[in-house]
Amino acid sequence: MSQKAIVLKKAEFNPRLKTYLNLYGVFMMLIMIFTIPFIPIWLIIAPIFINKYYERLECELTSRSLRFKKGFIVQTEKTIPLDKIQDLTFKEGPLLKKLGLSILKIETAGNSASGGADLSLIGIIDAHDFRQMVFDQRDKVTDNTSSSSDESESVVNVLKDIRDSLLRIESKIEA
Repeated sequence: MSQKAIVLKKAEFNPRLKTYLNLYGVFMMLIMIFTIPFIPIWLIIAPIFINKYYERLECELTSRSLRFKKGFIVQTEKTIPLDKIQDLTFKEGPLLKKLGLSILKIETAGNSASGGADLSLIGIIDAHDFRQMVFDQRDKVTDNTSSSSDESESVVNVLKDIRDSLLRIESKIEA
C-alpha cells in the first residue's frame, strides 16, 4: 500500500501580487487601444475579483508532488509529481522587479514539445528558498525510485529461485 504524501511546505504569496495583477490588466487595456475607456471600470471592479483570486491561491510541496490551486470563478488545481519536474526557472520583468516579485516556471518531462511551462507561480515569498526545497525533495524522490528498482530486482531474483525450485519438485514428482 502507498502511504499518504506529507505536506513539507506551504508557499505564501506576496500581497503585492494584487497590485501586479491590477497594473497588468491596465497595461493590457492600454495596449488594446479600444479598451482604454474601460480602465476606470477595471480600477473599480478588478480589486474585488483580484482579492478573491488571491485568497484562493495555494501551493504546497508534499513529499511526492507539487500541488497548486487557483481561481475565483474558474478554479484550477494542478498536481505535478516531483520525479517529473525537469527545471524550475525564474523570470523577472521590469514591473515584477519593481514590485519585488518573480515568476517561478515549472517545466516537466512531457512539456518540451509545447515549449511553455507546465505551471507558473507568480509572487511566492522567498521563491529562491522554495525552489531549492523543491529541487531537494525531487532529488530525494528520484533517489528512492532508483533504490526501489534495486528492491524490485531482488524480488524478481527471489521469484525466479522459487520458480526453479518448483520446477525441480515437479520433475521429481513426475519421475
